Amino acid sequence: MLLACTWRPAIAPLAQAGPAAFDPALVRRGANLATLGLCANCHTTQQSAPFAGGLAIATPFGTVYSTNITPDRDTGIGAWSEQAFARAMKDGVGRDGSHLYPAFPYDHYTRLAPDDVRALYAFMMTRDPVRAPARANDLTFPLGLRPLLAGWKLLFLDHDAAPADAARPPDWNRGAYIAAALGHCAACHSPRNALGAVDQRQFLGGGEAEGWYAPALNAKSPSPIAWTRESLTDYLRTGIAAEHAMAGGPMQAVTASLAQADPADVRALATYIVTLMGKPDARIEARARDAAAHPVVLQPAPAGNNPAAQQLQLGARVYQDACARCHASGRTGSSGGALQLPAAVAVYDPDPRSLIHIVRDGIPPGPAEPGRWMPGFANILSTEQITALAAYLRHSAAQQAPWPDLAKQVAAANQDTASK
Repeated sequence: MLLACTWRPAIAPLAQAGPAAFDPALVRRGANLATLGLCANCHTTQQSAPFAGGLAIATPFGTVYSTNITPDRDTGIGAWSEQAFARAMKDGVGRDGSHLYPAFPYDHYTRLAPDDVRALYAFMMTRDPVRAPARANDLTFPLGLRPLLAGWKLLFLDHDAAPADAARPPDWNRGAYIAAALGHCAACHSPRNALGAVDQRQFLGGGEAEGWYAPALNAKSPSPIAWTRESLTDYLRTGIAAEHAMAGGPMQAVTASLAQADPADVRALATYIVTLMGKPDARIEARARDAAAHPVVLQPAPAGNNPAAQQLQLGARVYQDACARCHASGRTGSSGGALQLPAAVAVYDPDPRSLIHIVRDGIPPGPAEPGRWMPGFANILSTEQITALAAYLRHSAAQQAPWPDLAKQVAAANQDTASK
């Protein structure tokens, strides 16, 4: 019985087929779908060899390396038929019958429409073939045994269709489909259970990506200013929007990819997400909107000689020395100023990791891309100073309760950076 549950047959290799075998219109459609699906983000490590794989993907269970999805017959998917490709996308099974690790988000792609799978296949099979053998994964025993994934799929692989609502307009339904399937938004923006599966009971309720906190996109959204369809569309396509912080960390690659997608699809995604988000607290939003529009002075740290007050006093001094020059001057479309921090979502997040990463690592523009940037202070500020600054911004910019275990989170970020 166990063997029957884990075994999948190999699919015969495809006879030689070149780009001419595919309708150019289908290939163009597949190109847009691949952009929405962020395929290059995980399957490209060198721009000279797109889709050749090799990216190290850290998981709680070890490191998985992305594979070569170019049409190279020996090391990529050049011998894969459309049937084999569709099985991988929707069931997480390779052409040889091996189970694939859900670092490849087939638990989201399983909701793809057959025509979209066909278009993606056409696009991938018309890329330049690159010889790039797969790297061996480094997973904790016994998780490196692929047959165990059959049990994981029995528990967590959900083949239900993407959300749809006939009472909603077409762009809402298109956005729901993109979010649930192609965009696999829940992979980062939802919490996961102990076995690494997305917790569907907390869909888009906040998660993590590469050590950053990925904020909730539902009614738990911590954004101090309500998103509109227009502002979220701008953010998704450019990485920045009026009254909101700019994209940092893993989200930078997402916005860079979506900038190349069909604008109507990005607008549809924004339409759907905005309807899920709750309204911020009216008092917080009013203060944040005012701060986004005008230079502000953050409230001072409280007086006192107790450790908590002294930490906030240190954080206030660090802010004045390292941050106020940009963040106290206000931001306009052409200014060198930065967003007023009472309008920055990172100080309202229920988890401080994104703010810690922003302070430590900054937000540089992409390679060869002009744009706003923030310098990192990891080599300038001590661990104590970064901890104090984060505590002060939480207190004075967000006026929220302190983050628990903040010092431990800063120390963990330091250790994570040192291990890379």
